[in-house]
Amino acid sequence: MEKKLQELKEQVLVDLNNVRDSKLLADLKTKYLGRKGKLTNILKEVKNLAVEEKPRLGKLANEVKQELGEIFSKTEQIIKQDNSSNIQDFDLTMPGTRQPTGHLHPSTLVQYEIEDIFSQMGFSVYDGPQVESDYYNFTALNTPADHPARDSQDTFWLEGGLLLRSQTSNLQVRMLEKHGTPFRGIFPGRVFRNEATDASHDHTFYQLEGLMVDKDINIGNLIAVMRSFLSAFFKTEVDVRLRPGFFPFVEPGFELDIKCLICDGKGCSVCKQSGWLELMPCGLVHPEVIKFGGLDPKEYSGFAFGLGLTRLVMMRYRIDDIRLLQSGDLRFLKQF
Repeated sequence: MEKKLQELKEQVLVDLNNVRDSKLLADLKTKYLGRKGKLTNILKEVKNLAVEEKPRLGKLANEVKQELGEIFSKTEQIIKQDNSSNIQDFDLTMPGTRQPTGHLHPSTLVQYEIEDIFSQMGFSVYDGPQVESDYYNFTALNTPADHPARDSQDTFWLEGGLLLRSQTSNLQVRMLEKHGTPFRGIFPGRVFRNEATDASHDHTFYQLEGLMVDKDINIGNLIAVMRSFLSAFFKTEVDVRLRPGFFPFVEPGFELDIKCLICDGKGCSVCKQSGWLELMPCGLVHPEVIKFGGLDPKEYSGFAFGLGLTRLVMMRYRIDDIRLLQSGDLRFLKQF
């Protein structure tokens, strides 16, 4: 990995040597430092390193990433200076116009940030179908046809036995079937529930599922990952609590709550005056789900968690009504 980092750094310097165009520079930056760039792919290999090598090479990778970022910034400044010296004369009396430009939705901003955090912990990012089968959305998650847990999710059913997925958990068995073990990944995406809307509920919202399956995975691994993520995301220590919870695809199961950051625990419409906001269900993957994934539960174990991505957005930006996020109201969106 050390050799790959050095070769990548040398290649960047070679490519930047003849760059004189800002668009080409932006393309190169995406190619090397983007979310799916070459450096990101190398960083994903950290999880496969020996335990004693991870601290040293992880530090080296971060140093290379910072150094390349500075090199791209300096190159950008040089190009701007060169271009400004070649500006043609223009008529100062002509009215100035500014083309309107868009920007990322707050949900997308938060999703990208979460993906970066988990990527640094060795998790890969996956996507999957929003129109799903009953099998992957329910049955393969240990939720047979007569299971009462189905009644807690008012599902949008389509023709042919298909449905709009009610949870990003639909990818758990899909990922195990496709990638096997060891597996460490997150699945962000849109989900749908046929329910009444209010300040904290909507028919369309975003979740992020996490799954880690390997040998000897336990609750301690789950807690460590959750604490590391929450500390990195909120950039501060947050008050959390664990409550026993039932979900058919985990055993044992928990509800992880955080103290409401909108009202600081005093009570508001978002937390239903409780001072606490339900953030994520989590637990060890149920042995039946391991079996559905084609693995032996006596040999493999894992943990799963489901983040309310939309609720994290509301916490981050102190949004008190979930319906604003899907409203398309430019007065609201232009604030981000």
